[in-house]
Amino acid sequence: MDSGRQVFTVDLLERYAAKGRGNITYMATGNDVILLGTSKGWIIRHDFGVGDSFDIDLSVGRPGEQSIHRVFVDPGGSHCIATVVGSGGADTFYTHAKWTKPRLLTKLKGLVVNAVAWNRQQITEASTKEVILGTDNGQLYEMAVDEKDKKEKYVKFLFELLELPEAFMSLQMEMATILSGTRYYVMAVTPTRLYSFTGIGSLETVFAGYSEQTVHFMELPGEIPNSELHFYIKQRRAIHFAWLSGAGIYHGGLNFGAQHSSPDGDENFVENKALLNYSTLSEGSEAVKPSSMAVSEFHFLLLIGNRVKVVNRISEQTIEELQFEQTPEAVSRGVTGLCSDATAGLFYAYDQNSVFQVSVNDEGRDMWKVYLDMKEYAAALANCRDPLQRDQVYLVQAEAAFAAKDYLRAASFYAKINYILSFEEISLKFITVNEQDALRTFLLRKLDSLAVDDKCQVTMISTWATELYLDKINRLLLEDDTAVDNRNSEYHLIIKEFRAFLSDSKVVLDEATTMRLLESYGRVEELVFFASLKEQYEIVVHHYIQQGEAKKALEVLQKPTVPIDLQYKFAPDLIMLDAYEAVESWMTTNNLNPRKLIPAMMRYSSEPHARNETHEVIKYLEYCVHRLHNEDPGVHNLLLSLYAKQEDDSALLRFLQFKFGKGREIGPEFFYDPKYALRLCLKEKRMRACVHIYSMMSMHEEAVALALQVDPELAMAEADKVEDDEDLRKKLWLMVAKHVIEQEKGAKRENIRKAIAFLKETDGLLKIEDILPFFPDFALIDDFKEAICSSLEDYNNQIEELKQEMNDATHGADNIRNDISALAQRYAVIDRDEECGVCRRKILTVGREYQLARGYASVGQMAPFYVFPCGHAFHAECLIAHVTRSTNEAQAEYILDLQKQLTLLDGEARKDSNGSLTEETITSMAPVDKLRSQLDDAVASECPFCGDLMIREISLPFILPEEQQQNTSWEIKSHNLGHQRSLGLSL
Repeated sequence: MDSGRQVFTVDLLERYAAKGRGNITYMATGNDVILLGTSKGWIIRHDFGVGDSFDIDLSVGRPGEQSIHRVFVDPGGSHCIATVVGSGGADTFYTHAKWTKPRLLTKLKGLVVNAVAWNRQQITEASTKEVILGTDNGQLYEMAVDEKDKKEKYVKFLFELLELPEAFMSLQMEMATILSGTRYYVMAVTPTRLYSFTGIGSLETVFAGYSEQTVHFMELPGEIPNSELHFYIKQRRAIHFAWLSGAGIYHGGLNFGAQHSSPDGDENFVENKALLNYSTLSEGSEAVKPSSMAVSEFHFLLLIGNRVKVVNRISEQTIEELQFEQTPEAVSRGVTGLCSDATAGLFYAYDQNSVFQVSVNDEGRDMWKVYLDMKEYAAALANCRDPLQRDQVYLVQAEAAFAAKDYLRAASFYAKINYILSFEEISLKFITVNEQDALRTFLLRKLDSLAVDDKCQVTMISTWATELYLDKINRLLLEDDTAVDNRNSEYHLIIKEFRAFLSDSKVVLDEATTMRLLESYGRVEELVFFASLKEQYEIVVHHYIQQGEAKKALEVLQKPTVPIDLQYKFAPDLIMLDAYEAVESWMTTNNLNPRKLIPAMMRYSSEPHARNETHEVIKYLEYCVHRLHNEDPGVHNLLLSLYAKQEDDSALLRFLQFKFGKGREIGPEFFYDPKYALRLCLKEKRMRACVHIYSMMSMHEEAVALALQVDPELAMAEADKVEDDEDLRKKLWLMVAKHVIEQEKGAKRENIRKAIAFLKETDGLLKIEDILPFFPDFALIDDFKEAICSSLEDYNNQIEELKQEMNDATHGADNIRNDISALAQRYAVIDRDEECGVCRRKILTVGREYQLARGYASVGQMAPFYVFPCGHAFHAECLIAHVTRSTNEAQAEYILDLQKQLTLLDGEARKDSNGSLTEETITSMAPVDKLRSQLDDAVASECPFCGDLMIREISLPFILPEEQQQNTSWEIKSHNLGHQRSLGLSL
């Protein structure tokens, strides 16, 4: 232990604590509250928490001398129980911190209470809850007091020792809540025994159960008059106990959750039991029993005479002796006893007059050494305070394992050392003894303890570990030739472990260095595995292709992280290796550009294939064209070329006839190159396909000419496709006719009949005279008599139809002339009061301004005017002005120009004739009439109030752009408002 710092120190708390009320007979503490019992029957209470102190006289009303036998206080310092003994017997009192007078517990009259057990889990300032009292006649009672009632709620008898009646000297109680209810644990000591009680339910139920079963107890030889039982409390829960017995200090751990059954059937909650013999405290002299005891987390405080020996509970070694500054008269009487305040973490000693405080100064600081000396390494580590202490524990463990030649275990402990031994020193230890496996283990464990920031060190150690793994693998292969075949051999286990290491260390391992190491040791599979981890997929795929494992290579290429360019790079090799798997992979891969796969597909297509073998390239190209709607000309051209090389041209013809771009607004209906397709089909002698291509390119003559070489029926179908060019269609049919006539080899009359039948198939497009030149000159006309007569009849019918059409046209012309004459005589009746729609003056009233309108001759005394079928009437001048104002600028200029020309021509005519109309004047009026007709069309084609002109005016604004300036002039300026005067207007 560190001799420079004492763990426990003693200070005098109060010299004359009894205040002249007699000598101190007993002391109890809790929550910084000290209660002293004196020989004159007084209770002296010191509350250091609030700095208060007061005395209570329990001897009032009792004859003779009275002395406090025991005094007890709960852990919270609120509740107090005290027993007074004297010539009149024994009485037990209860008092609360808030009370000034005690309460006599009448049901306990005559009983000497030696021990009290508080319910630490449920006790409150207002209520004691369940309290167990132990008497000197071997009985146990249960009591409860509520502060507000000023008296006990009940006092119940629980248990009595019948087999060996002894006084209960000390009690402790714990409670735990479990699924089935509340479980109580009670320990009680007598001068020779330690009893344990446990059960579920109320205390009364628990102890009632022991009327039918044996009480579990521990009996030790020897007897001690001041037998004590102490629990060490941490966070309101008992951790371990100690019993000051006649044979020694019996102690152990407490586990109130344990369900281990003892041999007698009782629940045993005591663990790691031990007995500290008093002989270890006397150093060879006669053993002296302590007169009192206190328990801390790691130590026993034993009162022997006027000194307190501090004994380590774990090592059972005395670490300190505490001395007290007593008065001379108190020295002879000695220190009376010890007590502890679990809530405040303090210990106290007292003699007849004084109270001493024993303070604890970090008692666990050296416990790691204690556990380490006892080789309890887990406990030592749990009590270490800093990394250096942990290093020392690991070092002792490592050296012990190394000395025992347990190198792998030693490596694990050495790897945990960070300060007291260097990495190099530890590595040399294993290299010296040639323990490669242990060195590898050390490196791996060291990697686990290093921080991620130590990149350089982590990389170096990982690389070293990689080389050690490779060396181990090679040694195993040399030692056992069958290791590769045996799947359960160490070789396969180390391979699995090595791959797991590579997976964990892929981020820190240098890629180039690691690959060189793997390659130098010839570990191709591990090289591929590491390349896959580092996403070097090119190496992985290349390896699988060399091994002929196309499926594995394709699985790698399908990973989302693999660049798409690798698909194109390895496509030629993969399709030659396994065309089916390659094409299936391509069809399931998104964002693949088929154009970049064309070299691979052409390489596959150049190889010979069996007749019944599925052409995988054609299958993929059909998938691209029909399912993916690919429009790349290269893809379409390749598919067309593969179709052309097949024996059956049905697929080729279907492909050519399919309109891939159908339904699109712009763009072609097919995407292959027709010129390339034509050359290819001509080369492969696919004539039907050539005919289709010629027709598609609008080269109908070439299509029909080629079709005639293949099938006349095909030629007829091609000739019939032309619909918009009658001359071309006739020419094509003539080509077919010529071919049909020239190819007939039968009798002449039979040939003529077939030619006549062919004419019927043309639906009248060809006549007999069209095909006559194709017959030989020596053919007799008799053979064509029927056909010629039929043709002449057709011509005669056509002539009759033309005559009828001419008659109909003549009759229609006569009707039109009659209509024109009728229109010239048309008139309208106007009421004498009819008004002009614009100026609202009467139409038939002559005003001075209307006597002569420009461009118009006045009719008698009336001005020119217009009348519309709808009934509206307008002066000519008013209508022209209204239409000019309402129409657009160009139309208005046109109307004004016509009016101006009419005025000039009319003026010249009147001047030349001096007002008289001659034949020459009438002749010259023809241009005027033409202009007037144009003017009429411009202004009077429709009524301005009922036609489009009125409809267009709906969209015009109320204020026209040219009126905007005038409108602005009417605005009221804001700066003039202040100078305006309001005028009252009388309406």
